[in-house]
Amino acid sequence: MRTYLDCIACFVRQGLDVARFVSTDERVHEQVLRGVLEAALALDFRQPPPAMGQHIHRLVRELTGQADPYREVKERFNAFGLELYPQLKKQIQQSDHPLETSIRLAIAGNIIDFGPYGQIDRSHVEEAISHSLSAPLSSDSVADFRQAVEQAKEILYLADNAGEIVFDRLLIEQLPYRNITVVVKGSAVINDATLADAQTAGLTDLVKVIDNGSDAPGTILETCSARFQDRFSSADLIIAKGQGNYETLSQFSGNIFFLLKAKCPVIANHLDVEVGSLVLQRSTGVSEAINR
Repeated sequence: MRTYLDCIACFVRQGLDVARFVSTDERVHEQVLRGVLEAALALDFRQPPPAMGQHIHRLVRELTGQADPYREVKERFNAFGLELYPQLKKQIQQSDHPLETSIRLAIAGNIIDFGPYGQIDRSHVEEAISHSLSAPLSSDSVADFRQAVEQAKEILYLADNAGEIVFDRLLIEQLPYRNITVVVKGSAVINDATLADAQTAGLTDLVKVIDNGSDAPGTILETCSARFQDRFSSADLIIAKGQGNYETLSQFSGNIFFLLKAKCPVIANHLDVEVGSLVLQRSTGVSEAINR
């Protein structure tokens, strides 16, 4: 997915939000904002939005000297996810359609995203769970997903955010998890999950977990490690969580299923859904041209 003009305002807002989140120094705020504006002038609109996100958060880490500015946030939401886990697990076990319920809950966890949202608290997560359990979700997509999982011998599950990764565990436990490798980010970016978060969520005791070698808030293959790229190419099925993975992988077709909550108008329009919709969709690999 390419970058759209409407993304620029979001980049500026996100840059200022993260600068204020990690520092009270207005000089840092100004430096980050100027850096974002300079990068926007040279922006290649053929690149996906997470390419700019990667630049913004590298700049913030450099200016503040903080290697993982969202560490406390990640720990807090991991703990909250684990607090909710027993009751959510029970809901799945008691459901007439456990796979669908686990998919809905995995999508609910996608609300824990400090990229498009400057502030998230427990009430937002609880509201997302309630909404996800009752909102429309295509039964045809669920059936297609089920069949793809049953036929796959090697599955890559591309995780998104800390806290959310506990919700992913609920879904993974409904799948043939011996065939699954979970992929986290290679180093800190926003509140995206890293290996430490996968360990906290209990995923390393359940499945194999690797990192992709990248600090992009998505999966920009050319910035990922050769090891991950080999696994990506050989996987029978890829389950990609979150908007960042959709933005960076939507040009691939066939064996990718996207699971996310459509949280911004640009992505909702690209997916042809309403903002706030639950999305379980096989990739169609649609390429986009830029008119000049």
